Amino acid sequence: MSQIRGPFDEPPDTSLTRFVPALSIVIASTLTVWPIIASLPVMPPFGLLMLLGWRLSRPLSLPVWAALPLGLYDDLVSGQPLGSAMLFWTLCFFMIDLIDQRIVFRDFWQDWLIAGSSIAFCLILGRFVASPLGAHVDTLLLLQIAVATLLFPLATRICTMLAREEESA
Repeated sequence: MSQIRGPFDEPPDTSLTRFVPALSIVIASTLTVWPIIASLPVMPPFGLLMLLGWRLSRPLSLPVWAALPLGLYDDLVSGQPLGSAMLFWTLCFFMIDLIDQRIVFRDFWQDWLIAGSSIAFCLILGRFVASPLGAHVDTLLLLQIAVATLLFPLATRICTMLAREEESA
């Protein structure tokens, strides 16, 4: 069913800049397949970092349902069990929406705390889904959570730079 546009409504966005958030998350998720030789496997989930960066810095840049297809792509690229990132990323979106309804104003420190708890939530539940309970990966998991949480300001900075380029185009 087509919706009729009124005389004072803005025309719909037909440019390709509306795809910038989704494309940046897809590119960030693809970074995990980059061949890196490391003594400790603590590669942070770049797709999740960019998703949280866009959601927390520009809340209207991604619709609520965007976590499902982006999580599916991350599952396919990263090798995690199919549907895990879809579920966890969607739950993070719901959690952030709930926090947005309760808190009127957020500053960067609160965004960082929300992102850190979302990263820890996704990585810990992903560990329970992907590896057996007897596996000794808890120390590396905590290190990965710390690295990813410390990289969140960089992801937010990249998102704001891309948004500025998007607005100027």
